[in-house]
Amino acid sequence: MRSRFLTAVALAATAALALTGCGSGGSGDGGSEVTLWMYPVIPDQDASQKFWADFEADFEAENPDTKLTIELLPWDNREEKIGTAIAAGKGPDLVLLTPDLTANFHSTRGLKPIGAAVDDKSKYFEGALAGGTVDGEIYGLPIYQTSTTTVYNKAAFADAGITDLPKTWDDVLAAAPALAAKGIAVMDYSGSPEVTLNQSFYPLLWQAGGTVFTPDGKDVAFDGPAGVAALQFLLDLQAVSGLPADAATKPNKVEGGPLGLGKVAMGYAVSKPEAQQMQAGVGAAEVVVGQPLTGAQQRSFGTPGLITLTTINSDDNEEAALAVARRLASPEVQHELNVASGTYPSRTDVQAPGTDEITTAYLEALKFANPGEAHPGARQVMAALAPHLQGALQGKRTAAEALGDAATEARGILSRLR
Repeated sequence: MRSRFLTAVALAATAALALTGCGSGGSGDGGSEVTLWMYPVIPDQDASQKFWADFEADFEAENPDTKLTIELLPWDNREEKIGTAIAAGKGPDLVLLTPDLTANFHSTRGLKPIGAAVDDKSKYFEGALAGGTVDGEIYGLPIYQTSTTTVYNKAAFADAGITDLPKTWDDVLAAAPALAAKGIAVMDYSGSPEVTLNQSFYPLLWQAGGTVFTPDGKDVAFDGPAGVAALQFLLDLQAVSGLPADAATKPNKVEGGPLGLGKVAMGYAVSKPEAQQMQAGVGAAEVVVGQPLTGAQQRSFGTPGLITLTTINSDDNEEAALAVARRLASPEVQHELNVASGTYPSRTDVQAPGTDEITTAYLEALKFANPGEAHPGARQVMAALAPHLQGALQGKRTAAEALGDAATEARGILSRLR
């Protein structure tokens, strides 16, 4: 990509547009105008500004009849800002969303299908494409993915006399007593209700073969046998000192936390930056990145970033917007974005962002990635479930009782969304 920095004036204009919104339409000379709302996928602000300015310039050079404006907005309050803009009819043509927000804005009729931007479904990872699919139709085009997997402190296992790193739930349970005898918990768990369940309870639920919602989305399913098995797995570990003592309340913190300090032997939903924090804490030579744990199934959490087409986009401007989306999802741009942001491809024909052992392991884990469950009530249900899981870990309820109470509360939420 060519180098083209955004000026302070352009940034100020972008901020103003974010507040006032803008509609799509002609550029005044018979061409098209497309506005994309993008977020800090690239954490470094200067690098983010350069990347998207270059993309904007390159796209316009290749498509001279289209004026592309990329507005860089903060993550904070994005749901409210997007909803307000779409409702006012002055929002973006394209916007980056997560699977749950895609389902949410689909339910409020804020999105159009974007399947026409998909060149070949077979080239996409199943989980990535599933994350943007609502009611059997593609509303979100995945342009990158995150990835989490199992990461081990092999020195902790070796010190406890364990040579084979645990790969299954049974392995984890079997390893727990020997590690506990050394004052080490076998597995990390962050039970604070502020922690997203996508990185705490849900991966275990999926590994147990369960889901949060029923296939039709009309009911919750986490209180079934799979959900009980997942929560009981945690309680069984807790009973043999296999979890941190403060597992019910601890935040998801690696640096300065038990994983980073060598007080816990493994994590099962660890991102690459967190694995690097473990390396800094316990030594790079002691950290091994493996594949997702297996319960009844082998699953992990890895969510896609989805480009969505809003109903603000006019029909005569739609092809221009789709062209932008196709370019964003192309193998070339995905590779550049992955390198710049530390994310991973959403499709199999993208050059890997690195060839080191850790990056390769995270790429391998993508085939087991669950994107999170796209449902308009996903965030509300998560908020309702988390305190009940915490209660079980605090010994207040059995697994079945905690999930049953949470399901009653969640069904009330779903009834209000209908």
